[in-house]
Amino acid sequence: MNVSKSRKMVCAAALSLAACATASAQAVDQYAEPQYGYQETGSSQSWVAGDWYLKVGGAILHAPRFEGAARNRFAFQPMISLGKHGNAARFTSRNDNISLGILDNGVFRAGLAGKFIWGRDSSTHRDIAGLSTVRFGGELGGFVDVYPTDFVRLRGEMRRGIRSHDGVVVDLAADAFLDFSDTIRFSGGPRVSWASSGYYNAYYGVDAAESAASGLSQYNPGSGFKSVGVGGAITWQATEALEISVFAEYERLMGPAANSSLVRERGSRNQLTIGTSAVYRFDFSAY
Repeated sequence: MNVSKSRKMVCAAALSLAACATASAQAVDQYAEPQYGYQETGSSQSWVAGDWYLKVGGAILHAPRFEGAARNRFAFQPMISLGKHGNAARFTSRNDNISLGILDNGVFRAGLAGKFIWGRDSSTHRDIAGLSTVRFGGELGGFVDVYPTDFVRLRGEMRRGIRSHDGVVVDLAADAFLDFSDTIRFSGGPRVSWASSGYYNAYYGVDAAESAASGLSQYNPGSGFKSVGVGGAITWQATEALEISVFAEYERLMGPAANSSLVRERGSRNQLTIGTSAVYRFDFSAY
């Protein structure tokens, strides 16, 4: 798939998601009722004022040692989400990056999204010795959640790299969720990810100097779809504030990632992550 075609597909997906979000929001806005006791009291009220929640936790993962690796290792992933109580989010996923909800009517939710990137160097694994270091940094952008039905959530995130890479990453996911009981929920669905050349150059590119130092073939990637996959989780609402999950995620690398000499010569296109997470919710008010 060439770069131009990939970009056109991503743009089409983004426009479709935006259209779906707008239509869904308009269709249900007149029926939406605020929950948790929060509602607007007038246009003069500050956006900051109201009831908020902060979700803090983390996940213990058995995941690939690095993107494209053939072997796994145990790792820790922080999980943070901040938003206003209003029409409650019906579903959240471990895959959701750090989020700040700004618009929320119960069916359509949008706001800021960010992700920490812990860096990568030769100490991560001997297979990437000789490749340039990916520095500690992050990604910053936005997200959109849409609930077309009572048991399905569509989510899109678009983030721009900061310090670690200078590319753009787009993640799209659809999750169906079913409450087996008052405290047990099953969820799962497909995922797809796209990235620009700036991202691939940091993680999958191999220039002449890196090729000489690592023994890998030279590779200069463009933009394109990064992976397709599927994930699922079982979540237990242990208390009103504490949520515990076990999960599994599989993704198949494609495009510029799959074609990288790092993946072809030393890694694997098949990436499997399993783990468990715990998240605690803190409620507070701002005036």
